[in-house]
Amino acid sequence: MLLAAALLAPAVAAADPSIVYLVRHGEKAADGKDPALTAQGKARAGNIAAILRSTGITHIYSSTTQRTRQTAQPLASSLGLAVQVYDPAQAAKLVGQVKAAGGTALVVGHSNTVPDLVRLFGGKAGADIGDDEFDRLYQLIVDKDGGVTTVLLHSVAN
Repeated sequence: MLLAAALLAPAVAAADPSIVYLVRHGEKAADGKDPALTAQGKARAGNIAAILRSTGITHIYSSTTQRTRQTAQPLASSLGLAVQVYDPAQAAKLVGQVKAAGGTALVVGHSNTVPDLVRLFGGKAGADIGDDEFDRLYQLIVDKDGGVTTVLLHSVAN
């Protein structure tokens, strides 16, 4: 039995890296304090769900706003997961929570929070996200030594 455990140990050590996806909410309505997604934003949320459906996501996080929750919900519904709400003012706490949970996660935030979150996770955010930019989808691959590879993908809103 000890021999079997010793033989499995290298497989555990070589497990797949953790992956975190970060995205800004989809296009929002121009009115109100907490606007909902527009039809285009809802289409983008559906496309994000289609892109990420088979990536093995086990946790989904969204800030408290309606537009971020609406962006996260199509994927959450598809996977049968609950959207966990976080306080965007507590970015370091969120990063710790995501890292402690392990596995693959989606985090939905805002133009002014996503780049900081990418950096807090150890990734490279690149230029700031413009107010009219909704298509960035970051993939952060965390290797077993803690190094982070940043892949910048793009979503569409048919």
